[in-house]
Amino acid sequence: MNDPNGLVRYDGVYHLFFQYYPDDIVWGPMHWGHATSKDLVHWQQQPIALYPDSLGYIFSGSAVVDSMNTSGFGQGGKTPLVAIFTHHDPAGEKRHANDFQNQSLAYSLDKGATWTKYADNPVLKNPGITDFRDPNVSWYAKGKKWIMTLATKDRISFYSSPDLKNWTKESEFGVGVGSHGGVWECPDLFSFTRKEADKEKTYWILLVSNNPGGPNGGSGTQYFIGDWDGHTFRPQDTTVRWVDYGPDDYAGVLWNNAGRRRIFLGWMSNWDYAQTVPTSTWRNAMTVPRNVFLMDAGGKIYLASRPAQEVLSLIKRKETFRHLIVDSSGDLSSRMKDDAGRYVLDIRGAADQSVAFAFYNAAGEQLVFGYNNVKQEYYIDRSAAGRTDFHPGFGGIYTAPRISQEKDLDLEFVMDRSSLEVFADGGLTVMTGVFFSKQPLTRVKVNTTDRWIIKEMNYMAVGSIW
Repeated sequence: MNDPNGLVRYDGVYHLFFQYYPDDIVWGPMHWGHATSKDLVHWQQQPIALYPDSLGYIFSGSAVVDSMNTSGFGQGGKTPLVAIFTHHDPAGEKRHANDFQNQSLAYSLDKGATWTKYADNPVLKNPGITDFRDPNVSWYAKGKKWIMTLATKDRISFYSSPDLKNWTKESEFGVGVGSHGGVWECPDLFSFTRKEADKEKTYWILLVSNNPGGPNGGSGTQYFIGDWDGHTFRPQDTTVRWVDYGPDDYAGVLWNNAGRRRIFLGWMSNWDYAQTVPTSTWRNAMTVPRNVFLMDAGGKIYLASRPAQEVLSLIKRKETFRHLIVDSSGDLSSRMKDDAGRYVLDIRGAADQSVAFAFYNAAGEQLVFGYNNVKQEYYIDRSAAGRTDFHPGFGGIYTAPRISQEKDLDLEFVMDRSSLEVFADGGLTVMTGVFFSKQPLTRVKVNTTDRWIIKEMNYMAVGSIW
């Protein structure tokens, strides 16, 4: 599996569609796989939603609740769910055509259980752009129209429609702005409104996945903060900001129709090695669902994220410790007492010196997350965390800036059997990394340059979702 697609909530059910090849664990003719959940953590696999057809493979896209039946797909009072996706024609790609990707529709009248492709697909034909894909659609209430945010080579093109079928180009964004290490993919456009100086102010966020060109090489997702007037997106500055600085969070987008919440989900891998990771019956996964929100730091505004509160419903045991003193090296394992390798660990301590957390096992494998006080940066070192031989760069060290100016480090670790997701300083700096150890990393020790005080530590053992 790869990109999350068509994230939409309807009638109390979260739908996750995703890029999927059912016949192998390497990339192949893309389908839309489908899973559903009522709580964002317990998922049920559903039948494949969309299969390849004469127009091509089913590439990434989005899904909306057409509550006003603007599309006319609704029948008998049933509300249509409408999927907007890219048809990718492999034959056209093979003959080096420049119009082999087009945008198409499918709809469901049974709450997403089955889907019917629109007879007049595609609804947005390619004007001659090699990379013309990943439509993300949402309703713009102020303008009473649908807005499509589309990845077009190394920029974003915006289109509008009254009915999801007929599209008009509004504008482009991205020339000379942001990271351009590779093609732009999987965009998303959404807003936040908050009070500032007793006034309501709306900020628009544009997510853009970039491959290659991520902050640590390979895949990565950048974002821009700015204004949207229904026609044009204007960034407030040209600072390059990243949703996640780790190597393994890509193509993430938000759930549509989730109310006031902004819930993000990313693909937990990297195209540098996604097809060669050492797994057998499955390949690649998603991050935990995350609440995203705006935070201020150093006079600037950032998009921050934390694990969605639903993740905490999996906690089966919690222990809190205060004022733990670490003299150069301290082992926290005795306080954890869990052998599954699944836990959430919250730690708060002073940011006045360097410190490293080594997640390890009895076999000597270890994954290190650290903070370098001199460089004011965080890092993940997975060089000794298990198998690294499947890709020459996999066992490297990955860094991220410390954005916060607070005196304390505030770290939240979400550890699973083969992944670590770190939310630092309230979610200002996020890092995600996968690893492939022979045994679970059930132990934790803290290494520091001097005497370091853990002001508070919360250890939470996490149960399985299955």
